[in-house]
Amino acid sequence: MSQNAKVAVMFGGRSAEREVSLRSGKAVLAALQDAGINAFAFDPKEQPLASLSADKVFIVLHGRGGEDGTMQGALQQLGLPYTGSGVLGSALAMDKIRCKWLFQAQGLPTAPFLVVRPGDTDYAAMLQQLGGKVMVKPANEGSSIGMSAASNAAELATAIATAHQYDQEVLVERWIDGREFTIAILNDQVLPIVEMRTPRAFYDYEAKYQANSTEYLCPAPLTAELTAAMQQSALAAFKAVGASGWGRVDLMLDQSGQHYLLEVNTVPGMTEKSLVPMAAKAAGYSFQQLVLAILQQADSARS
Repeated sequence: MSQNAKVAVMFGGRSAEREVSLRSGKAVLAALQDAGINAFAFDPKEQPLASLSADKVFIVLHGRGGEDGTMQGALQQLGLPYTGSGVLGSALAMDKIRCKWLFQAQGLPTAPFLVVRPGDTDYAAMLQQLGGKVMVKPANEGSSIGMSAASNAAELATAIATAHQYDQEVLVERWIDGREFTIAILNDQVLPIVEMRTPRAFYDYEAKYQANSTEYLCPAPLTAELTAAMQQSALAAFKAVGASGWGRVDLMLDQSGQHYLLEVNTVPGMTEKSLVPMAAKAAGYSFQQLVLAILQQADSARS
């Protein structure tokens, strides 16, 4: 890439994950500028897309409007190369329900679930079908926003009502009692597994961004056989939704040693303390090297 090429680092946006995106974007921008790249900040909440003048776009928008295919489609229409997944992969990965359907169709391990729409109120039957305890998630939010656990009908009603504040469709998934992991992917290379340990009920927004009690283990303490199986599932899930370039796949491991795919993230957090940089560091990449490797993907052709 020409040293004079202008790179727009796109972060901020209007989603519920704006604050996380601002932190990620500032870290990416600093890394690019330190590497001598002619990079500048672009916040689509503050600036109209029509004003964007760049040779490439490094997308660090989390959540709706940046991670769901809409910005990717707009940039393609403008003829601007961008990092990460294309329109289809971004849209499918963002939608937890469609992700789960794809996992099932591909025979990939994922927990049993129901799709709940407004008017579905037989909470006792839902709990019975899914084993008595569940996790409730809006279909199209990240960073654990709108998520909550439920183990009785009253809790489930409240959890579903909370999730419906964000989405018409809500995912209700069987609770998995076990360990939480994430697996980063960079240019089809599966990076070392990260295990997240929190004293909280699950790895929620506070555990991710606010608490000091969360522990991270990378590479995760797993057998070689289990590591390989989980990495294989993660890469298969990434490809099943049409994701490309870079991203992260979240999984859980239950008490019997069975792993389950949760979701695919196509624009995960990119502060120097985020999970993808943590995995990349264990694979021998500095933060700057990781950022430059992602930027190189913007040259790839889009279908």
